[in-house]
Amino acid sequence: MWRVFQYDHERLWPDVPFKLSGDRPDLATWARDMGMRNRQRFLIGPSGYPDLRVNAFLASPRMRSLAETTQRDYAHSLALWLNFLHATDQIWWEAGEDDAEEFKFWRLTDPQNDQPVGTSAFSKDLAACKKFYTWIGGRYPAVADPFAQVSFPVARRGADVKWLDPAAVARWRDLGLRGRLPSGRRDRSWRGRHEQRDAAFVDGLYGTGLRLTEWASVTLPELPALEFGRGYYRCELADMCAKGGNGHSYWIPRAALTAVRAYTEGVRARAVRQAQAAGRYERLPGIQVVAGEPSRGSVTVPNRAGGTATRPWALVRPIQRRTLFRSTPAGLEPLWLWLNEDGTPRDPHGWHHTFEAANRRIAGLGLDGFTCTPHMHRHSFALRWFSIGKLVRGHQMANLTEDQTNDFCDQFGDTWHLVQTMLGHKRVETTKDVYLEPFRRLEVEQLLAHSEGFPVARFMAEAFASHPRVRTDPLAGAQ
Repeated sequence: MWRVFQYDHERLWPDVPFKLSGDRPDLATWARDMGMRNRQRFLIGPSGYPDLRVNAFLASPRMRSLAETTQRDYAHSLALWLNFLHATDQIWWEAGEDDAEEFKFWRLTDPQNDQPVGTSAFSKDLAACKKFYTWIGGRYPAVADPFAQVSFPVARRGADVKWLDPAAVARWRDLGLRGRLPSGRRDRSWRGRHEQRDAAFVDGLYGTGLRLTEWASVTLPELPALEFGRGYYRCELADMCAKGGNGHSYWIPRAALTAVRAYTEGVRARAVRQAQAAGRYERLPGIQVVAGEPSRGSVTVPNRAGGTATRPWALVRPIQRRTLFRSTPAGLEPLWLWLNEDGTPRDPHGWHHTFEAANRRIAGLGLDGFTCTPHMHRHSFALRWFSIGKLVRGHQMANLTEDQTNDFCDQFGDTWHLVQTMLGHKRVETTKDVYLEPFRRLEVEQLLAHSEGFPVARFMAEAFASHPRVRTDPLAGAQ
């Protein structure tokens, strides 16, 4: 099979023959000298050899400009396509449109596929393959693009979205991450070592509404300081950490920020001290020690000329953030907020394992079906703020006239726009269609409950009398 690998400059290879490394002291040095980036992905084929053209695409500036998670997904999607061709005795530079259509059928609807995927997952595969063949076509014109006429499937957005109410969020956290029993008491057999960190991460995920990779990429200097009397703190999500490069403001509640600050002063500080005592940070390859004390808005990093350059956090990618350290009287300290037990920066993908372990523990307690994913916290955040928005707007407009209510909505927008702002969406339609289906349905049910005996015809005639696209009875005024 085609398999995905990564260059790991931090790993030692003492058993590699000297002739492979040339005059370099180790394989990592050889890889760096050859221009191979740390954690750069590459594929090895069924024969045990790489395809240099495929790997050149994965190392290209076009791929490097994508988000880290997108690079990961595209590499695996490309490997999937190559394995599909291998199973049908095809090679990628001779594949045609029929092969691409068969691949689409197999991924989405083939009864012989035990694990078909949804339209969203296949869209990633299709985007990866289109990008690959577009890049290849610019360098090898004889290679045709088999995906040129393959269209993206129409996604049924929101079909698999699930929500938790605030009580369920707290219950899932306490059972899965804090070692509690359904009775609320502490489980005496609980041996979790990361309770404070994991609970703080989940509280922040639900409290801010950020995506997992976004919240996992925040640095320590970007956190606001706790202030007396404040309930919420405004923060800025960096463009380079946000989905689609769409950085935006977000707000963290005091309780969540307090939990994060307790983590930084508790288990995180202890992990850093132990790593400093062991000299672990000095042995990490590729680290960059920043100059001075970073602010919430910018950081001063070393440049290739031997000097320094001050850059706004908005332009610092997650992969670089993990290499940034500051010098303290006790030694080096990572600026990356979330750390592993050994004090090294935690890979955002590792949080998926945290959620999986929590779900297994909860299932072991006899609560089958009470599961949660990182993105469900974002959905639940949206649902909570829609509820709050409805209550606040209802209170604000309770004593307003109809004209005043319309003026209020024109000036400040409706509840949907409030949640759109909180989530950082570019389009309010995304907020409506994906995240808040329960409230769309609830509003319909409330309308139906109040429609019995309501003069619907008269109401609609008056409501839409001046609407340019709604036709009303032309004789209504004469009757």
